[in-house]
Amino acid sequence: MGSIFSKIVSGEIPCNKVAENDQFLAFLDVMPLREGHVLVIPKIAVDYIFDMEDALLADMMIFSKSVARKLKNVFPCKKIGVTVIGLEVPYAHIHLIPINSLSDMDFSKPKLKIEESRLAEIAKLISEAV
Repeated sequence: MGSIFSKIVSGEIPCNKVAENDQFLAFLDVMPLREGHVLVIPKIAVDYIFDMEDALLADMMIFSKSVARKLKNVFPCKKIGVTVIGLEVPYAHIHLIPINSLSDMDFSKPKLKIEESRLAEIAKLISEAV
């Protein structure tokens, strides 16, 4: 699978990484709904999240939980919204988005345009959060 996420995992395309382990990578969405919008992906290419092995899917949720905690410490909000759509990129991924209302996760809204320097700053804040 030669998707953009495969290229991010291989290092062909840079990303604003916020967390990583041997199985997963979390990085800022470059077309976010809100500041702090993070994508969590497995390092192995899988198109559909429910095609993942049960143990890997469970580990992905646990990894996402650790990222969400950091995210909430950097972006005070009511919740960290979690969604899986899977249509825009043919690679399993989870969206983590700081939210205060349901409309904060409306994917039909225009995406934010955030300067690269601000994305780098946000990534650093999240990666260093407890």
